[in-house]
Amino acid sequence: MDARQRYDELRRIIEYHMNRYYNEDAPEISDYEYDQLMLELKALEQEHPDWVTPDSPTQKIGGSAKREAGVEVTHHVPMLSIQDVFEKGEIVDWVEKVQRMHPDARFSVEEKIDGLSMSLRYQDGQLTLAETRGDGLVGEDVTQNALVIPDIRKKLDVPGYVELRGEVYMSLEDFERFNEEQENAGKKPAANPRNLAAGTLRQLESSVVKKRGLKMFVFNVQDAYDNGMDLMQSHADGLEQLEKKGVAVVPHTLCSDAEEVLAAIDAIGENRGSFGYDIDGAVVKIDQTAYRADFPAGSKYSAGHIAYKYPPEEKEVVIDQIEVNVGRTGKMTFRAVFAEPVRLCGTNVQKATLHNADFIRNMGISEGCRAICRKQGEIIPAIVRVTQRTERPYEVPDRCPVCQAALIREEDTCDIYCENPSCPAQLKRTLAYFAGKDAMDIKNFGSRYIESLVEEGYLHDASDIYRLREHREELIEKGILGREKNTDRILSAIEASRTNDADSLLTGFAIRNVGKISARSIMKHYRDLWELAEASVEELVQLPDVGEITARSIHSFFAEEDNRNLLRRLEELGVNITSSKYAEDENTAKPLDGLTIVVTGTLEHFGRKEITAFIEENGGKCTGSVSKKTSFLVAGENAGSKLDKARSLGVPVISEKELMNRCKNGI
Repeated sequence: MDARQRYDELRRIIEYHMNRYYNEDAPEISDYEYDQLMLELKALEQEHPDWVTPDSPTQKIGGSAKREAGVEVTHHVPMLSIQDVFEKGEIVDWVEKVQRMHPDARFSVEEKIDGLSMSLRYQDGQLTLAETRGDGLVGEDVTQNALVIPDIRKKLDVPGYVELRGEVYMSLEDFERFNEEQENAGKKPAANPRNLAAGTLRQLESSVVKKRGLKMFVFNVQDAYDNGMDLMQSHADGLEQLEKKGVAVVPHTLCSDAEEVLAAIDAIGENRGSFGYDIDGAVVKIDQTAYRADFPAGSKYSAGHIAYKYPPEEKEVVIDQIEVNVGRTGKMTFRAVFAEPVRLCGTNVQKATLHNADFIRNMGISEGCRAICRKQGEIIPAIVRVTQRTERPYEVPDRCPVCQAALIREEDTCDIYCENPSCPAQLKRTLAYFAGKDAMDIKNFGSRYIESLVEEGYLHDASDIYRLREHREELIEKGILGREKNTDRILSAIEASRTNDADSLLTGFAIRNVGKISARSIMKHYRDLWELAEASVEELVQLPDVGEITARSIHSFFAEEDNRNLLRRLEELGVNITSSKYAEDENTAKPLDGLTIVVTGTLEHFGRKEITAFIEENGGKCTGSVSKKTSFLVAGENAGSKLDKARSLGVPVISEKELMNRCKNGI
């Protein structure tokens, strides 16, 4: 097949998968596989630019052009931060200071939306550029993504030049919908709406942005001229004029003195639990924009603005029940269930984490007690103190609430475990982990399918996964894995996983303290898993990075006859148990030996897990924060604060390509 034939074939393949993903919500390949196809297409177009047409997959996404990553934009007006204060007295002092100089000063009090800042430039009514904040002076062009956000006017009935700044955010409803879809697909949910909004706005595919439903409030007129309108004399008046033109502007209250300002701040604080989006404070702005320059707050902050940060929202609850659950590893987890739900930071909350048995005892928590609940970091509900105790303290169970097996407490820890490998509560989580990306990596075989298969009686342990093909007709008839095509796709992925290296299978066994990296290291010393199964604790502790607790966990796992039988069944079913990494020389010098590396930003060839594995395979150590001990920082697109810190500490900064060359050339 020549280059032109491959190019035409790639276009057909990619367009098919685009339709499956964007229009039918039924993708047949992973994001990684799709990206590899797209990279190959881009490479051919780079070699043959005359082949590129407007309808190429690289030029359109569901009718919208694809934005180019990493295009930097120098802001016409710097996008600075707002100085935060935490005491209302500081607000009063600031307002009175302003009015001493300008007695007629008014103030706009606004919700401080918890999202990410973006500026919009309009010329003669047409949106010409949308830019992220970046470092305040230089941002990124995200115009193609802005065009699919419904709140953003593509055309504005205002002549001349207008530049607006606002906050892009995700509603709580859309956030919960996204997380529900992620969980149903067996994927990791997003941590909070702000992070999800930020990640969404920087997507290369504008159709993804459209699907996720971002929103935007405009909160400032950055600049305006040649339009015959006075949008910048009064801040509040400018927002009201824009609102009449169909612009979504931030809710705001115009105040004349400190008393009214505090009342407006209190009103926002009292109602923040009913908003359909997260806020992280209230902003106070001098309404007369000409006065703002008289009150600078340093080069980092916008003049004439101040922000009040509310204390963490707390509610008193009655703990009706202490719920005990069994995690994937058999560890007991504890949650408080409230008699009545409470509203915290915009969501209804009826449960809170209780960490462990020692936490419960030390806090004096028991069923029937009254306590204060707070969202830690405004995300995770937690009990912070007990306000009214009960006479009877909580008794930690001594048997598993699901299988009734005896519980054990791990030595020198506060963790309590059920060590029954057949415990039904562990089975679904264990099998989902076994099939997951870090272990056997069975594509598209998410936890939703696994739960259904367990409930229908098809899965009792990991070996049953490799017998599912025997039940193909039943599975299709019942629709457990979807229709015929999806069922066959999953069954094919299961078949493909039989040839994985032994370290993947070892990871999939979910032995305590044995993860993906340690499994890879361990299997360098054993021909197969049977040889590992015969290893003593004394032998295992001699391995690099294997301590006594890990050694005992491995030895105990293979000492169980049920686990040995599981390994035997997997081997009989054709699952590979031999190690291709056996006898790799640990003493052979590797390009990154002894180096501590931090990665920041978006990389072209690696996801975060893949770059970590790449660094470790080449002898390096990948950490999450920059320090004086960092050997160098690998910086991709949209590198943030880690890049600034590396420069301030004098840590060398290299590109992804330089890292790959270093490893390729052994330097």
